[in-house]
Amino acid sequence: MAKKKELKEQSIDELKAMATQLDREIFHLRNELSTQRKLEKPHQIKEKRKEKARVLTIMTQKQRGIG
Repeated sequence: MAKKKELKEQSIDELKAMATQLDREIFHLRNELSTQRKLEKPHQIKEKRKEKARVLTIMTQKQRGIG
């Protein structure tokens, strides 16, 4: 899991790539949950969603020139 400081050091393109990767991971976890009705680590979906929100927040701040 990336920390806030590490995320702020990355460029907008890197953050977009990270958000896309997290989307894929969330999709695969949800797909696995729907097909197997069970996940080995169900907490990962929530963690990935929170991490994506962090990435999008930092990306928005960079685009607006806030952070």
